[in-house]
Amino acid sequence: MRADVKLNGKIVVVTGAANGIGRALKLELERRGARVAGVDLKETDFTVNVTDRAAVDALPAQVIERFGAVDGLINCAGVIQPFVPLHALDYAAIDRVFDVNFRGTLHMTKAFLPVLMQRPEAHVCNISSMGGFMPIPGQAIYGASKAAVKLMTEGLHAEMRDTRVRVTVVFPGGIDTNIAGNSGVEMKVAGEEKMRKLLTSPERAARQILDGIERDRFRVLVGADARLLDFLYRLNPARATGFIARQLKGLMQ
Repeated sequence: MRADVKLNGKIVVVTGAANGIGRALKLELERRGARVAGVDLKETDFTVNVTDRAAVDALPAQVIERFGAVDGLINCAGVIQPFVPLHALDYAAIDRVFDVNFRGTLHMTKAFLPVLMQRPEAHVCNISSMGGFMPIPGQAIYGASKAAVKLMTEGLHAEMRDTRVRVTVVFPGGIDTNIAGNSGVEMKVAGEEKMRKLLTSPERAARQILDGIERDRFRVLVGADARLLDFLYRLNPARATGFIARQLKGLMQ
């Protein structure tokens, strides 16, 4: 959707729509006048596991049958890994993180692109992470999966330049969601209540993401922490890595 096109009246598919940022996106899209096809493992319009390629391939036809068309896709489904160093992380956890975060985004993007390319205007928005452009201790594989989403989305942006499909990549910082619990990861943080006050709410994150889509932004940084660390990492990657490692030292098991 070009910069002067609003989401009002558009039909948008959102993955991870049952919880967190995905749910907030669904509600904010509806507030802006869009119709939303929510995709998740539960409590949504379409109960689909994004790691199941066959199920995802069948989804565009199902959405069109119910909603009549598709104008946009926001890939928000994601999980984190246990907060352990790489050498202590088992391959089942590694595969799960990559299957959901990267391959799930890949499956959805490939499945819907042919449909979106036929629309007068369309938009693909993929949610990466602050951890996708700088390393987070205890989340090396999560970060790698989100870095893959980042580069795939940026490559797609370049490929779609001469089409009617616009592409945005999003880098949320700390968001006040239950992603750890939804990922089946135990997370004990000293001063947790104090830390939560520093996090961006899902509702605010959703507004920033959708503002970015409506303004046809190439990349959207969500939260003051994401903007600060993006600046610091580009300025001095080694020092920024050391800084975040010190700040999050207590998280790693």
